[in-house]
Amino acid sequence: MTKHLTEAAKACYRDYGYYTPIDVMSETKAGRLLQQFEQAEVNFPEGLGPFGRNNAHLTFMCLDEIAHHKVILNAVEDLLGSDFYLWGSVLFIKEPESDGFVSWHQDAIYMGLMPHDFVTVWLALTVSDEEAGCMRVIPGSHLSGVKTHEDTFGQHNILTRGQRIADVDQNQALDIVLRPGQASLHHPRLIHGSRPNRSGHRRVGVALQSYAASHVRQTVGVHYALAVRGRELDDSIVRLQRPQSDMASGDVVQREKVNRNYAEILYRGADQVRGY
Repeated sequence: MTKHLTEAAKACYRDYGYYTPIDVMSETKAGRLLQQFEQAEVNFPEGLGPFGRNNAHLTFMCLDEIAHHKVILNAVEDLLGSDFYLWGSVLFIKEPESDGFVSWHQDAIYMGLMPHDFVTVWLALTVSDEEAGCMRVIPGSHLSGVKTHEDTFGQHNILTRGQRIADVDQNQALDIVLRPGQASLHHPRLIHGSRPNRSGHRRVGVALQSYAASHVRQTVGVHYALAVRGRELDDSIVRLQRPQSDMASGDVVQREKVNRNYAEILYRGADQVRGY
């Protein structure tokens, strides 16, 4: 018996590597969370600036609320089963009429998690459509294995290494259009990317990257995780704590430790390292 997704939705994810949209919350609720988030940007620029986009759910209450939203967890449970954890999160913010983009890539290539029984939830806090540079996916590409990526470190490429897959048939691409409060799900091997934001508004998205089944393990670096549903994490995983308030000192220390490990994983073997 499913908790949120229909059998057709689960079949779409299985066959095409994604499912969209999930109505997580109302636009009004998403707007309130956006207001809280943007106020936090003003109050704590060191925690949410261009170099503070990773794992902000460990230090900000509004993002912790999103990470534990019942609708999100129920949808993930329908795909992964009743025991899973959250590995990390990334803020994907594109300012109005800006040049930032995401090259074609697969999440599985750089996260160091095996097996690939994990799923990314991408929640929109603002309109995410074609003009705003919404996510684009290549349906069914998750069935063809992990592809060769090349590092570009492109100036406007939002990804850590500017990693890209060169030979992508963009004629197969599908735009994932979301209103505020809606989310998409995608498989770690799904090829996806996004164009620049050419609209007059910010495009703010929260990628919960990723929720992983309890048997998934880190193959490089330290395995940090936040328990979100099901049984307790075993002793091979360093258990993270939920934040007590925005940028509480102990939470900041925890996040910094996790992000140092995160960087070692994401940049392993790279010729250079960026500040995020």
